[in-house]
Amino acid sequence: MSKKKDQRREPPPDPQPLPGLVDAHTHLAACGGRDAESVAAICDHAAAVGVEQVVTVADDMVDARWAVAAAEWDRRVYAAVALHPMHAGDLDEAAKAELERLAAHERVVAIGETGLDYYWPSRSADCASPEVQAEAFAWHIDLAKRTGKPLMIHNREADRDLLDILAAEGSPETVIMHCFSGDEAIARECVDRGYLLSFSGTVSFTNAAELQRAALVVPDELILVETDAPFLTPHPYRGRRNQSYCLPYTARFLADLRGVSDDQMARTLGANARRVYHIPVA
Repeated sequence: MSKKKDQRREPPPDPQPLPGLVDAHTHLAACGGRDAESVAAICDHAAAVGVEQVVTVADDMVDARWAVAAAEWDRRVYAAVALHPMHAGDLDEAAKAELERLAAHERVVAIGETGLDYYWPSRSADCASPEVQAEAFAWHIDLAKRTGKPLMIHNREADRDLLDILAAEGSPETVIMHCFSGDEAIARECVDRGYLLSFSGTVSFTNAAELQRAALVVPDELILVETDAPFLTPHPYRGRRNQSYCLPYTARFLADLRGVSDDQMARTLGANARRVYHIPVA
């Protein structure tokens, strides 16, 4: 095996600690957290570098049940429940009833991730069509409004249709654009609507100049940071397996990009996450 391939198998090194952070969107189960012990180990590792709380996010019904269980196992973990647009076809009456029950749980802090994904339908027979995705998205928007919990958006190559559906259905009080990937114009439109933009490691990529320009137009009160782990590991560790402990890399990149100190950026990002998710200081 080449040295380069061997390095890609290694996890990124621990960053210098940056206290006060919250991972606004991760997938603990996909990171190896399948029981109380492994979830605690992931959270302990994150806490050692200043990531004090995490929000673990569901893709399907199995993941939704698990996310709530993880949030019960560890007080540093909170959950978001929904069907990812790829699984929108699974939103039958039984799934709706169970999601409504899970959404009412005190450890569930958001409805997500839901939205539109136009990348996968032409590449995977298992992905719901855009029409089915739109119908499921509208239902999740209504669920967020009925529960009073933030709506966590997944958007891939569907900017205009997604924003139009939100306008037509009426946005919930709090909308989070998870792993924001739009350009500066879309960022400005989201900001004008009062949506929060959450940035993952993609903002640090060397080919992400447009996304970096978008990150500069977001006011302090509307910016979040996330890992979307185990995916989207920040530069210079792109391609390696991500986890919540890597969050300070992206937070520091945003601080440098926006011309503020690392500590100030961490305070802003952490305070915003705790405010929108209604979670206490650790």
